[in-house]
Amino acid sequence: MIIFKDVWKKYYRHHVFHRSLREDIVNFFKRKQKQELKKNEFWALKGISFEIKKGECVGLYGPNGAGKSTILKLIAKVTYPTKGIVNVNGRVAPLIEIGAGFHLDLTGRENIYINGAILGMHINEIKRKIPQIVEFSELEEFIDMPVKKYSSGMYLRLGFSIAIHSEADIFLIDEILAVGDEAFQEKCLEKIKNLKKQGKTMLFVTHNRELMEKIADRTIFMEKGKVVKK
Repeated sequence: MIIFKDVWKKYYRHHVFHRSLREDIVNFFKRKQKQELKKNEFWALKGISFEIKKGECVGLYGPNGAGKSTILKLIAKVTYPTKGIVNVNGRVAPLIEIGAGFHLDLTGRENIYINGAILGMHINEIKRKIPQIVEFSELEEFIDMPVKKYSSGMYLRLGFSIAIHSEADIFLIDEILAVGDEAFQEKCLEKIKNLKKQGKTMLFVTHNRELMEKIADRTIFMEKGKVVKK
């Protein structure tokens, strides 16, 4: 289950894309619980409240800057709320910045172990899943090549495949149709549908209204950091 209770998230404009996890944690404990903004600050989220039950597939829909990706990052604990409560019950697999933990000089196979560990996978789980991960990514001929030689599409396919094969309870998916070509996108969609049938909880962001209607049990509509419709 995922619960947001009156969640506010403040960002500093000159740090929006460059803050480290350490900075976020330090600043979390330094913050005072007040809502005034200083120069170069803005609210990415403003009093967000919702609940997602176990096994639900929920879509986040809204224009750029609405706060959708910030919600995913809060659930994944990449960042922390300025104010309010975020409760997450279950192991999370964030498909947000796909391949963010890859080491460019290491091979695809070696990066499966590293990225899998980052996602909380046990070494035995990774070993067991490697054949499935490689097959799904369609990188059999390239898996023992350094990932710095991969195209952007190959890089994304491997990252997506690792995350989607983890034994997580909650999957956070940001723009799934941005991964690979049309055939691979369709395969990703089928995999997500299978996870849904298995009772996994999913929260995903997309600008594709048709896709939202295909797989979401319900949709949370956002605008300017607020929920405008559930």
